[in-house]
Amino acid sequence: MMYFFDATYILVIIGAVLSIMASINVQSTYSKYSNVHSKTGLTAERVAEMILKGSGIYDVRIERISGKLTDHYSPTEKVLRLSDSVYGSTSVAAIGVAAHECGHAIQHAQGYAPLKFRSAVVPVAKIGSALSWPVILLGLIFDMTGLLNIGILLFSAIVLFQAVTLPVEFDASKRAITILNNGALLYPDEIKCADSVLTAAALTYVAAMVTSILQLLRLIMLFGRRN
Repeated sequence: MMYFFDATYILVIIGAVLSIMASINVQSTYSKYSNVHSKTGLTAERVAEMILKGSGIYDVRIERISGKLTDHYSPTEKVLRLSDSVYGSTSVAAIGVAAHECGHAIQHAQGYAPLKFRSAVVPVAKIGSALSWPVILLGLIFDMTGLLNIGILLFSAIVLFQAVTLPVEFDASKRAITILNNGALLYPDEIKCADSVLTAAALTYVAAMVTSILQLLRLIMLFGRRN
């Protein structure tokens, strides 16, 4: 039982608190600036179209998907998906999010190295996400150090993916703000609002990575104690 109830749980608690705080922050920031509408009157999907065409990208579709902040760009499908809360909205928050996803499309078109590496890591990260905990539990049940090692290595793949994700996300946001500013798609005071939204969103990725690192550290501490 000591492997399930021990002082290392403080690491899990710290990670959970960070993730909750980051989630609350991005939700509140997005809600705040969702009520600030752009003076240009442009909708988020229209801004996305303008950014893509202005960047010489004509083979990326823009689709609407259900949900809130479920926006993403799919490199394999070349589809930029905007959520219900973003698509059709003229708020600076929605335009910022749409521009951020365009940033990913531009990264893909330009062969941005960190994005390529992240795409290569995705299959390994999926395997790690699906199998790491079952393998670790089997290692504990059967008292097999080898299985524990494999489980921890699989979990490490998740941490690697999240670490690679950070520069990709920060770069996409940087590209978005630069394009919105240089293209006069938002006014200067609106740029600051959009930047606040994207910064809050980026912090959720930071929190996720820190949480995974703390969890990995906990596993290593438990494994070391077991040896």
